[in-house]
Amino acid sequence: MADERARYFRELRRLRRAARRWSVLGGGLTGAAAVLAPYAGLGLPDAAWAGAAGSAVALAAWRWLDLRALAARPAPPALGPAEAAARSRARLVAAVERLPAGPGVLAEVRRARSRLALRGTSVAQPWARLDRAALTLGGMTGRLTGLAEPAVLEAAAADRSLRELAGRVASVERALRLAPTDARAPLTEAHRELSGQLESGVAAYERLVVAAASYLAEDARPSSEHAAASRLAEATDLLHGVASALAELRAVGDPLRAPTR
Repeated sequence: MADERARYFRELRRLRRAARRWSVLGGGLTGAAAVLAPYAGLGLPDAAWAGAAGSAVALAAWRWLDLRALAARPAPPALGPAEAAARSRARLVAAVERLPAGPGVLAEVRRARSRLALRGTSVAQPWARLDRAALTLGGMTGRLTGLAEPAVLEAAAADRSLRELAGRVASVERALRLAPTDARAPLTEAHRELSGQLESGVAAYERLVVAAASYLAEDARPSSEHAAASRLAEATDLLHGVASALAELRAVGDPLRAPTR
């Protein structure tokens, strides 16, 4: 989203330039019409001069009115540094997303930023496992259709839930480092329970990915010989037959050709 304050002043400058330009043009055409009409008498060219001058003057008046109306409105407030940075970042992200490989690049940047934020915590390893499993499942999502579609939706919901749980575990772990001795016991117990839930959830997600791969393998396995291989075998046999027939014809010779003496 563009800066409203900058756009306001840009529009103000544009209207001021347009009003001045049309004022100068209208004044010039009006002066020319006032001089040329008495000089050569009234005629068709004088009507053209007068019409152009009137049009330019009217446009200049409209532009001055637009400029006054815009100047009467208060300028939008200036953006704070945080909001300006957020808008600049949003514009940059939107520009990158329009590129062919933009969504993939942004996803990788977000994953790298998340891994960096969790570095040094016990969540880093389960998070990396979850990332690998999610990338593997993402490569199979387009082929998981039919009966497998509900599993894909469940996997997406589980991925979001597990990442949120990983953030909670990391927050509790950081708080545990700062907690006094008498307050560490409940935090330690909560961290242990949340870590166990995260570990079991990531393991279940990995099993789901393995099951999805098995589904694809079984779904693509043909019950008989592949159709392409069968057609190639038939074409090979046909070519062998044609080659054998041509060889026999060369051996026998042309029966319609008269023998030479």
